[in-house]
Amino acid sequence: MHRCNAPAAARHPRLARPIRLALNCLPWLLVTLPLAAPAQWIGWPPEAPPATPAADSPPAPEVSLRILALTDAREVWVDNALSGPVEVHVNAKQPVPGLPIQRLLPRRGAYRIARLPGGGALRLELLAVPGAPGARAHDIAYRFPLRLPQPRIGQPPQGAFSHADAENREAIDFVAPVGTPVIAARAGTVMRAEGRFGDTPGRFDQANFLRILHGDGSMAVYAHLQHGSLQVTPGQWVETGQVIARSGNSGYSSGPHLHFAVQVNTGLRLESVPVRILGHEGELRLPHMDTQHMPGNSTAGK
Repeated sequence: MHRCNAPAAARHPRLARPIRLALNCLPWLLVTLPLAAPAQWIGWPPEAPPATPAADSPPAPEVSLRILALTDAREVWVDNALSGPVEVHVNAKQPVPGLPIQRLLPRRGAYRIARLPGGGALRLELLAVPGAPGARAHDIAYRFPLRLPQPRIGQPPQGAFSHADAENREAIDFVAPVGTPVIAARAGTVMRAEGRFGDTPGRFDQANFLRILHGDGSMAVYAHLQHGSLQVTPGQWVETGQVIARSGNSGYSSGPHLHFAVQVNTGLRLESVPVRILGHEGELRLPHMDTQHMPGNSTAGK
């Protein structure tokens, strides 16, 4: 019997801070996807940069914390590079008047969130979660997100192998050959796009994916996309059925597939929500782990 294990958190070089990881594994399929960034630390005075930056130095994180030193005070700023809202929580390792502070940054931009007294060392922690807290996903039918004649499900919602954490409990893994067109299951704004990683699987931190923000505040995640296949960019509006990428096998995956989930921010916490999927012959009847066959579906076990 196949077994798989992964740490609850790992260091993500692109974000340069710890992140939660979602582990998906089947006897033939193993995937992991970074979804939320729990913490980033910054200190004052700042540490000196390395004399020679590494050749593979990561880009700046999508949500970052910085301290601006003034004559008699220090301002705490958070930069949101996402094309959508993000909820942030800033706290200090030591007691600091005015902290902790929790804010919603509604859109891309730089935000001053605190002005602190000057003097002394300061070490701050940033927790950032995409989406506006309290969003409620509408009960609508989503389009089957692949151009395939017949859906094949590698792991259904609440799959015992890996869909046990809140972020992925209601996710669906659709089996798909590399290069299959991925379409938007619902209209929305591209919030984040990552497509620069190769199709060689096995890296926790190198999954290509799209995060699309819907009108009700929910967000769809399309993950393990093919390298260089993204057809959309952050901030772009996409229509239902529009081709947005091609499926692949990037990231920590041992089988080509599309990981699809709809998530909401429930207050500094991402949770996936149940979805209804419309296929070519009507609404899919999503199987459970103990289901051998259900009419209208083709599962990976067939």
